[in-house]
Amino acid sequence: VQLQAFGGGSVQPGGSLRLSCAVSGLTFSGYTMGWFRQAPGKEREFVATVSGSGGTTYYAESVKGRFTVSRDNTKNTVYLQMNNLKPEDMAVYYCAAAQTARTTRITNEYYYWGQGTQVTVSS
Repeated sequence: VQLQAFGGGSVQPGGSLRLSCAVSGLTFSGYTMGWFRQAPGKEREFVATVSGSGGTTYYAESVKGRFTVSRDNTKNTVYLQMNNLKPEDMAVYYCAAAQTARTTRITNEYYYWGQGTQVTVSS
């Protein structure tokens, strides 16, 4: 199983980025996908999750209204559109897969993890 996240970069506050995570080696539609992030010196935290069908999403309060998670099951890819980025969004972003039918924010329920992509928000 491989999860490969990409699309990170450096933007100014208020800018946008779109992260992608390409998944192989599992039945993609059977997995809930999540995005997490970890800033230096902080615990890894939940950002967003989307169910296997793409019909259900759930967000951390800190990103609600600014971030949108989606997936394309024909491409085995999950996305995180990040708008109006703030300095506090700066972190390494990880995608992860959980073999469950429901969305979950619980880190331990995600079995497969990608390598992370850096998002820097700075003026």
